[in-house]
This record gives sequence, C-alpha cells and structure tokens, in this order.
Amino acid sequence: MAIEWLVKGTELANCNCSYGCPCQFNALPTYGDCRAAIGYEIEEGHFGDVPLDGLRAVLLVSWPGPVHEGNGTMQVVIDERADQRQRDALLKIMTGEETDEMATMWWVYSAMSPTKLEPIFRPIEYEVDVEARRGRFRVPDLVETVGEPIRNPITGAEHRARIDLTDGFEYRIAEMGSATTRSTGAIPLPGLENTYGQFARLHLNNRGIVR
Repeated sequence: MAIEWLVKGTELANCNCSYGCPCQFNALPTYGDCRAAIGYEIEEGHFGDVPLDGLRAVLLVSWPGPVHEGNGTMQVVIDERADQRQRDALLKIMTGEETDEMATMWWVYSAMSPTKLEPIFRPIEYEVDVEARRGRFRVPDLVETVGEPIRNPITGAEHRARIDLTDGFEYRIAEMGSATTRSTGAIPLPGLENTYGQFARLHLNNRGIVR
C-alpha cells in the first residue's frame, strides 16, 4: 500500500518554449525539445508521518524531444535544511514513488527520464508571488531563475494571462509569465531567456490534484 502524502505550496517554472507553452495544450514543444528549471516551496505537507512544512526543492530536467517521447535527464535539488527522513520523502515524491500512475507531473517527469543524476542537497533561496507573477529561486553555484510578468511589446504594460486545466496533473490554474534561467549544473539549460514562465499554487497528493 502506498504511503499517503500531501504537498501544498507554490512553484515557479521556466522552460524553453514560447509564452503559453504548447505542451499545456497537447501540442509539441515550440522548438521540438524541452528543457526546464522548476522551483517549489512547500507551505504544508507530509509524507506519512514525516512533516514537510517549509521545505524547498528544485528540479532540473531536459529531453531531446517532447517529454512524452522520453529519453530525458533529471536532477533533484533538495533543501539542505531537510533531515534524512525529509530528504528521502521529498526525493520519493519528486521521482514519482508512492504515487498513482500518471497522477502528478513528478511521476511523468520521472517515468520519461531514464537518466537520473544523483540528488544534490544545497541551500535554496526562494520567493514567489503567484498573483503578481513575480519571483525567483536560486541554488548557489548551480542555478538561478527569475520570473516576471509578460509585458506588452509596445507599451511595456504588464499583460496577464492564465491557463485553467480542469483535468491536469500539476495545477488547476497557472499564471503566465516571462522567465530567465542561468545554470552551471550537469544538465545544460541553454535558451531559457525571456521564455515561458509559470507561476502556480500546488495542492497534490499521491492520487493527484486535490480537488
């Protein structure tokens, strides 16, 4: 029997697709491949009897084609403040263990990534305002992502758009933004400059989105 877990918090994601990301609409990625950096902060959560409140994580992923074709590489970065039980719990959640098939984005990413690099345990800086479409996360000497609102190219005014997925496996509503990532890690992440930025509130458990 799977261990019951729950995560409630926020995320900031940046991939190499154009604003809107065709993948959100069952279309192929803008440039044919997929690379992304994603940061998470858990406001409330548990894995069985292991508390996860306040912990952070970062996921670095890359696929040579669309995610569903597989052959990806992924690496999980876990908040160094987590104790051993919390580290094990977060790693299991983010690699799709103790999770129903296809229930979360983490399950999908893991299933489509046969190459899994060793996890890293580092301090993670994270501040995200989903409604304002502003935020950043940083792992020193590894990766930094900054997100901001999309702006009208003529007036410079902030442009607000959202994606509402009624049957997704990650979020119910995501705010669209523009984001840029700089990475020096083992997974190359070129081309993430003023590209698709996603701000979302998460409420997930081992069966998927909590509705």
